[in-house]
Amino acid sequence: MGMISEFKEFAMRGNVIDLAVGVVIGGAFGKIVTALVDKVIMPPLGWLIGNVDFSDLGWTLAPARVAADGSEIPAVVIGYGEFLNTVIQFLIVAFAIFMLVKGVNRLARRRKQEEEAPAAPPEPSEEVLLLRQIRDSLQQR
Repeated sequence: MGMISEFKEFAMRGNVIDLAVGVVIGGAFGKIVTALVDKVIMPPLGWLIGNVDFSDLGWTLAPARVAADGSEIPAVVIGYGEFLNTVIQFLIVAFAIFMLVKGVNRLARRRKQEEEAPAAPPEPSEEVLLLRQIRDSLQQR
């Protein structure tokens, strides 16, 4: 029974729940980026370079052929187009995370500067101001 309660304590700790939320949001963000790359970025890019669908790009090492028994042997192809799509998706995700971390660091730096900023010295009392005026007027004579 001790192991179950220990696991429950571990699972309900704040960091584990935050991690789970991060994983779920990260998965959803990955789907958004995939859709952005596949449906928004790559079609115009392919159109600009001559109506090329990047997912279909590849090097054919051996063409498809028919074997002696009549069965079809598929082509041997290195599909670099899907790899290119994945690299672009990675760059978008990396840039988004970079911008997020940069923003968080800027906020943390600003908060730290506000905490470290020295407080302004208190205003001098009326007596001190009067004494300074008297001193200044005596120095002028």
